Amino acid sequence: MTTSPTVDESVISAAASRLAVAERTGVPCGPVRDLLAPTDVAAAYAVQRVNVERGAAAGRRIVGRKTGLTSKAVQRQLGVGQPDFGALFADMCVADGDEIPAGRLLQPKVEAEVALVLGADLPDPRVTVVDVLRAVEFALPALEIVDSRVAGWDITIVDTIADNASCGLFVLGATPAPLDRVDLRAVEMRLLKGEHLVSRGTGSDCLGGPLNAAVWLAATLAAAGDPLRAGDVVLTGALGPMIAAGPGDAFETEISGLGSVRTRFASEAAEGEQR
Repeated sequence: MTTSPTVDESVISAAASRLAVAERTGVPCGPVRDLLAPTDVAAAYAVQRVNVERGAAAGRRIVGRKTGLTSKAVQRQLGVGQPDFGALFADMCVADGDEIPAGRLLQPKVEAEVALVLGADLPDPRVTVVDVLRAVEFALPALEIVDSRVAGWDITIVDTIADNASCGLFVLGATPAPLDRVDLRAVEMRLLKGEHLVSRGTGSDCLGGPLNAAVWLAATLAAAGDPLRAGDVVLTGALGPMIAAGPGDAFETEISGLGSVRTRFASEAAEGEQR
């Protein structure tokens, strides 16, 4: 993604710093759309790139990408016609069943999705679904814990893109499933919060199928000169509505053909144990 020619680099830096301070302090900030034009997606990705590069320079390891806005309803809500993407760092990955410490996130929400792990690079922007099928080593059930550094989730498309596509954490299942054993379009998802069913959906609810989301992501990143590589984790997008999470909440999702994955949010920490 290239920086919008109409936006000064100092504006990009100011927006990136606003989001970085919110993440570091645990105090949500105001939207960055007061700095960026409402539809300047290129500038928003430039802001995202600043903080991703800062993270990498500080020693954080990029292990993949996520797609967001794969629901047509959410796209209409934000006035866009395509998904967005963000970077996944190794320190965002939570082991299946592990507890998420109190104060780790600002205002988390949980969504269930299909994760793909690549066994080959996808360097060509003319990528097809066949290329993706050949490149994917296996699929896993996943929980994405989305989070916003913007107070009250008061976001537009430029806010969420600038904020690394509202990335928070992700939890992966532990049993790999080859794609020749499952039709990702037809999988059925059930998300439980405690004992209550709070979200459900199917593979086709994610841009018509998770492979479609992966093709879009691979093509977009290859065209930008930063292609998906072997070993990358790809979170393909939510299969149902995201659900707000609070201290003590436990979540588990089961995706037919892929298995289940779960996590729990710790209860509130004692004073002084937060960020």
